[in-house]
Amino acid sequence: MLQAALNGDRDRTAHPAVPLSRDELVRDAVACVAAGAKELHLHPRDGEGRESLEPTVIDAVASRVRAACGAPVGVSTGAWIEPDLERRIALVRSWSAPDYASVNVSEPGFEKVLAALLEAGVGVEAGVWSVEDAERLAAAGPQPHLVRVLVEPVTPPPDRAVEIVAGIHAALDAAGVVAPRLQHGDGPATWRLIDDAAHRGLATRVGLEDVLVLPDGSPARDNAALVATAAARIQSAGSLAGSVTYGADDDLTRPIDIAWDARDGAA
Repeated sequence: MLQAALNGDRDRTAHPAVPLSRDELVRDAVACVAAGAKELHLHPRDGEGRESLEPTVIDAVASRVRAACGAPVGVSTGAWIEPDLERRIALVRSWSAPDYASVNVSEPGFEKVLAALLEAGVGVEAGVWSVEDAERLAAAGPQPHLVRVLVEPVTPPPDRAVEIVAGIHAALDAAGVVAPRLQHGDGPATWRLIDDAAHRGLATRVGLEDVLVLPDGSPARDNAALVATAAARIQSAGSLAGSVTYGADDDLTRPIDIAWDARDGAA
């Protein structure tokens, strides 16, 4: 399964094609599903362009995107969006439209946010960034209602990324965490971890939230281009071993300088 992560906390200073408004998210979601994505992950914005957890914003965007593309839609519960834990919990508890939401296990109070999502009838993706997070999730007790665990080390060194996720998987296995897993990276390790996920038979994700360039280091035109490239690599995963090609530039999250025609999205 390939999930498209459309925007994250990025804005257009990072890439001119980052979708922010509801209509832009709808447009990209439709294009990404056509390119091979089966699910969506997005960070809705309010009228001022800020990330928001307000139910009026979350529900309107999630329902509109799902209706347009026919795929499940997930959002974030990141503490940076609403730092006040109790207010975050109250907002999440009032949601009705998302199919699932990610909860970062590294954030204090993650158990309460997880419980609030379940009360609201929203599925949970548990974001595990490290072996310590895997142990923290296990210590919270059985979680039979998890949609999945996200194995997602934050900006790991590319040459150690596969080793790092192997350690996380081993910790989850040792703790008896049996929920399905989605593995992905960000920055320079993105494509390596997508390929590794394919070889492991795991779900993965890609999008402008995670990476701004294609495996050869050239700028990605948009989310759909990233999804199409990832889908092709997953399909041919059996032939990728020993022949994966990446760009020489290590900084795969650098801002992209593309001549952009806002009228039709042409570069």
